[in-house]
Amino acid sequence: MAKNKITDQKQTINKVLSYTARYKIRIFISIIFAAATVVLSLSIPVIIGQAIDLITKKNEINISAIVQKLIIVAALTAANAVLQWLMNTINNKVTFKVVCDIRNEAFEKIQTLPLSYIDSHQHGDIVSRIIADADQFADGLLMGFTQLFTGILTIIGTLGFMLSINVKIALLVVVLTPLSLFVARFIANNTYNHFKVQSEIRGQQTALIEEYIGNQKIVQAFGYEDKSMKMFDDINDRLTSASVKAVFFSSLTNPCTRFINSLIYAVVVSAGGIGVIKGLLSVGSLSCLLSYANQYTKPFNEISGVITELQNALACASRLFELIEQPSETQDLDNTIANVQGSVELSNVYFSYTPDKKLIQNFNLSVKKGQRVAIVGPTGCGKTTLINLLMRFYDVNSGKISVDGYNIYDIKRSSLRSNYGMVLQETWLKNGTIRENIIMGKPDATQEEIEQAAKATHAHTFIKRLPDGYDTIVSDANSGLSQGQKQLLCITRIMLSIPPMLILDEATSSIDTRTEMHIQRSFAKMMKGRTSFIVAHRLSTIKESDIILVMKDGNIIEQGSHNELIALNGFYTNLYNSQF
Repeated sequence: MAKNKITDQKQTINKVLSYTARYKIRIFISIIFAAATVVLSLSIPVIIGQAIDLITKKNEINISAIVQKLIIVAALTAANAVLQWLMNTINNKVTFKVVCDIRNEAFEKIQTLPLSYIDSHQHGDIVSRIIADADQFADGLLMGFTQLFTGILTIIGTLGFMLSINVKIALLVVVLTPLSLFVARFIANNTYNHFKVQSEIRGQQTALIEEYIGNQKIVQAFGYEDKSMKMFDDINDRLTSASVKAVFFSSLTNPCTRFINSLIYAVVVSAGGIGVIKGLLSVGSLSCLLSYANQYTKPFNEISGVITELQNALACASRLFELIEQPSETQDLDNTIANVQGSVELSNVYFSYTPDKKLIQNFNLSVKKGQRVAIVGPTGCGKTTLINLLMRFYDVNSGKISVDGYNIYDIKRSSLRSNYGMVLQETWLKNGTIRENIIMGKPDATQEEIEQAAKATHAHTFIKRLPDGYDTIVSDANSGLSQGQKQLLCITRIMLSIPPMLILDEATSSIDTRTEMHIQRSFAKMMKGRTSFIVAHRLSTIKESDIILVMKDGNIIEQGSHNELIALNGFYTNLYNSQF
């Protein structure tokens, strides 16, 4: 387990370094500035020590020389401050550019992830990785850039200066140093796992909050408030426990290393004091050694703190990389199809979401150009699954689906999907104006074309009543529109672009009967000459279809026109009679 944890950390560190390598010039400049600030800060104790020696000389105090030393100290301090500001500015830019790159890759990955991954993972957890984990990673990385370089260079520099003043005392400090490193390493090893667990539980909490906020009406309607609160309390308690453990181990770093550093400082004071008494050191040199001893041990506090923060950052980064490295959809070919006629054929298609639960088996279907195909059957029979396969949201386990004789797996997904117009039962509006939502499939549409499409779906009337008409800002979560009005906008979106093939999956389920009658007439015009697949529970809407497929348990058990199926007096007849 420990070995796997170390391997995981090393892999995460290597991935982070690969991102930072893109900004190696800036990082190199930052290191130069860090080295300059260290040199300047370490030069100051030498000058102060010289000033102290000037003061301690009996009857030979040189005020002008002391003032000159103080002026030099002030100049070095000012230069040090400017260089530190420049270094921090560069580090900030590098940090947030790295995080920006990782966030972009994570969001791009979402666009290429198979729907099976999206459907099987909590959406809130995915959001938490891209937002919260990326922020935590940025905080740790920024602290690393800011303090790690200067800390390491300060340790090396102070050691060099101490060796130049007194070798024995310097070596004494070096011998005691591993104690601080040992403590920091022990704490770091125990911190990483706790921070990783904390990130995972935080993702679960975000998912739960998003789920219940988005469905608060259902929660209240069924009196589920107490149970949802209990679930939240459980996750919150687990998050508190994980956070307390992570903070406990991370908080040990500073006091433990400070104790060791104080021990080192006491040793230098004792040894240096004896040296001054014996005349081996001047008071100024002892002052320098004490200052360097303090500066030498201080970075160990900072670096151990940085290491603790980096544990949190690496734990968050590993969750981000886990998302980025998920397998994408199977590679697209560059082939495109144009001037699609609309003939569709499914041959010996097998598909199931999970291997142990069979769904569609040996499915065969041949649809000619312009035919209107209705798909009916009980819930869970595979109607929507068939639509997912036609659109390549999911790939078949075996078999073949063709459009105009082309295997859809030899066609670029975007090209295939651009030839379908799809209206789903679930509406979706992006955050933007009504116009922007309607023209998603045809960005260059004119206002006249937009209004014509809206009038065809009977959406124009309610749009004109909105405060800003077609410029009214709407969103899926908070639009002020009814579910039916949202559905009308989604139908208008398709009515505007009118591709050669249509998929209507319960497209009028949220619309009142009178409006539905108007839209059905508009659909009839839109579907004329276009291959159409219609999933419907209300059988009255599909009576005019050329072919009605009756599905059950993933198979077609009956097919034919409405009158032919009624004449069979089978499963379809029972469905129809149950509604009328």
